[in-house]
Formats: sequence, structure tokens, C-alpha cells
Amino acid sequence: MDPIAVLSGFGVGAIVGMTGVGGGSLMTPLLLSVFKLNPAVAIGTDLWFAAITKTSGSIAHHRHGHVDYRITGLMLAGSIPGAVATIALMHLTGVTKGWASALTFSLGIALLLTAVTVAFKQTWQAVANSLQRWVTEERKPMLTVLAGLILGVLVSLSSIGAGAIGATLILFLYPKLDPKRLVGTDIAHAVPLTLVAGIGHATLGHVNWGLLGALLVGSIPGIWLGAQLTKKMPDRLVRTLLCGSLVAAGVKVIH
Repeated sequence: MDPIAVLSGFGVGAIVGMTGVGGGSLMTPLLLSVFKLNPAVAIGTDLWFAAITKTSGSIAHHRHGHVDYRITGLMLAGSIPGAVATIALMHLTGVTKGWASALTFSLGIALLLTAVTVAFKQTWQAVANSLQRWVTEERKPMLTVLAGLILGVLVSLSSIGAGAIGATLILFLYPKLDPKRLVGTDIAHAVPLTLVAGIGHATLGHVNWGLLGALLVGSIPGIWLGAQLTKKMPDRLVRTLLCGSLVAAGVKVIH
């Protein structure tokens, strides 16, 4: 088992434990730069990493009653078809150089969007409240499905977005949702989405299973340690370091 892969999984797991986001945002660039995987395989491997690591969190939030299954269902009604359609299009056209460029560009944009999402975390609540004049109760179901559709395509193309971006979209639509239920709902939606997208990429041969196993071995203790450290590290410092990493990775991927 590759010790570098185990340490990488541990490092990403620690960051996820401290911040609650950043798994895919940091893992995919790591798979590209350190392990030299091509973009499609990096994305497919990360989707499985996300689906497996977030499953335990989803179960924990379910047990604590922190999941709004109505919102989760509406999001999945858009995200699963979006993911299936994106993967189907890859099957029909083949993963050509055009697709490789699209995957790389989508990855870079998703990284930068995630950085913005994390950086302005404290201001999204005010923005969400101001949007409520347009986000009426009658429109919310349709807009929730649309948000899911956008996430389904983005996650299938980049493996990024199911966490921080997903949580922000839910906040925009449901600003009065309790923060714990927002996080729990976001994770509950992310697990089936990343699993479906991951299965799709696996059918295209886009998963490095041996590397995935080593990453998971390291991530389990990493997540536990990160959860302990988050009590001692200032939130602003953690978010600043994470945003800097995301911007650097996003710019590097695009160029």
C-alpha cells in the first residue's frame, strides 16, 4: 500500500474534519498533481472517495434527525437525472480530447466557486434573506429540483460541488433551515449523488481502485483528528488556508 496515498488521505481527511468541506476540492487536484492521474480517472476516483467517506456522516445526521428528506428528495430529483445524462453523453460520444478539456475546465471553475463559497460563508445568510422576495413557497420545489440538476452536472464533470456549493444553494432557497439540518440535508443529498456519478465513471473505467483503498485507509483517522482540532483552531484561519489552497489549485488546473 502506497504510504504517500495513505498520508494524502489522512491530510485531506483532517481538513474535512476541521472544515466540513474541501474533500473533493482538495482530493482531485491532489490526484492530478501528486499521483499524475488523468482528469477523468482523478474525478471518478474522488467521487467514490466522497461517497464512502460521507456515508458515515449521513448516517449520523439521520440518527440525530438533522436531515430534511423533502428537500433531499427534491434535490435528488434533479441531480440524479443530471448525473445520469452527463455520464450517458460521455458513453455516447466517448471520452475524447474535447471531453478531457471540458472536464479540466469544469474542475477549475468548480474549485474557484468553492473557494468563493467558503470565503464568504458568513455573508450568504444575508444574501439568502434578500432573495426571498423572488424565492416564493410556490417556486421553491421547482427551484430546488433545478439546483439539484445543476449540481448533478457539475459534480459529474468535476467531482466538486456536492458539499460547499450544495449547502449554499440550499441556504439560498431555505434560509430559515436550522444550520444542523442544512448540513445534514446537504450530506444526505451528496452521498447518493456522488455514488451514482461514481458508478457512472466506473463504467467508463475512470476509477483507480487500489489508490482509492489507500486513500480511504488514511482518511478515517484523519477525519477523526480534524474533528478534534477544529475545537482549537480559529475558524477564520482554517477558512483562509482552505480558500488559498482552492484558488491556487483552481488557477493551476485552468492554466
